[in-house]
Amino acid sequence: MVGPLFEEPGGFDRDFLARRLADLAARGIYIGGSSWKYEGWLGQIYSRERYLARGKFSRRAFEQECLREYAETFPAVCGDFAFYQFPAPEFWAKLFAQTPAHFRFAFKVPEQITCKVFPGHARYGAQAGQENENFLNLAMFEQMFARPLAPYREKTAVLIFEFGAFGRRSMAGVDEFVERLDPFLARLPREFRYAVEIRNPEFLDPAYFECLRARGVAHVYNAWSKMPELRQQIAISGSATAEFGVCRALLRYGRVYEEAVDAFAPYREVQDPNPEARDSMRVLIGRARENKQFLFLFVNNRLEGNAPSTILSLVE
Repeated sequence: MVGPLFEEPGGFDRDFLARRLADLAARGIYIGGSSWKYEGWLGQIYSRERYLARGKFSRRAFEQECLREYAETFPAVCGDFAFYQFPAPEFWAKLFAQTPAHFRFAFKVPEQITCKVFPGHARYGAQAGQENENFLNLAMFEQMFARPLAPYREKTAVLIFEFGAFGRRSMAGVDEFVERLDPFLARLPREFRYAVEIRNPEFLDPAYFECLRARGVAHVYNAWSKMPELRQQIAISGSATAEFGVCRALLRYGRVYEEAVDAFAPYREVQDPNPEARDSMRVLIGRARENKQFLFLFVNNRLEGNAPSTILSLVE
C-alpha cells in the first residue's frame, strides 16, 4: 500500500506520483529510476521507520529491503548493476520476489558481452587494457544471462546492450560496428525485447538505425555527456527502430559522470534543472500514448540531482 504524503522540507507527494505512474503504466508507459538504493530518497520514496534496527537506521536493512517500497511508487526500474556481473539464479529469484506481478525491470547486459577493449582501470585486474575475446559472444549471453532470466521474462521489460565509446583502434567506424552487431542481433533469443545504447555520436547513422529496425531492436535515446541532446536524437529520421521505445536520461550534455556524482550526491533534491531534457522526455511519452506503444523511460539521479523529482515534473 502506498504510504502517506511525506512532510519533508519542500514536500513530496508520493501518493500523487504513484497514481500518475500507475495510470501511465496501464497504457504501456513505464517510468522509473536507474537503480533504487538511494538513502537521499528517504522522506520522498522511502520511509525511514521501515529500516530501523534497535531504534537506529540500518543501511543493511535498507539496501536489502527498499526495492519493495520503491515498487509501491514506481512501476519499473533499470537494473544497471547487471552491467558489472552475471547474477546467479539465486540472486534473480530473490530480486524478482520483492516486486509485485505488474512491476517491470530493464537490465543492462553485462559488459563482458559489450566491451570490445577493457578500460585500463584497476577493477578489471588482468583484463585491463586487453581485447575482450567474448565481445558479442552469443553463447555466453544465452547461457549466463538470458537462460537464468527466462523464468522471469514476463517481468523483464527490455535487455539493454550498452556499448561504451569505441576508440578508432577498437572500432574503425559505424560500418564495422554494424557488421559485428547485425549477426549477433539476428540470433538473439526471441523471448525478450532488446535495445542498443551507443556512446559514439558518429554512429547515429542510417546504417545503424536500419540494422536495429531489421531486427526489431530499439535505439536507446540516451542523455549522456558526449551524445547529442535527447531532442536531437529524437529528431533523427528513422531513429524509432522498434514497436516500443526506450530512453535513459543519465547526464547533462558536457558533464562527466564523476562530476555529477561529486555535485549531486546524496541525491536529495534537484540541483540543476534541465528543462530541455524534460521536454524531450514528454515528447516521447506523448508519442507513445498517441501510437499506443510501449515506452520504458528511466531517469538517473545524475541528470538533475534527484530522479524522483525529475520524474514528478514529467507527470504533473
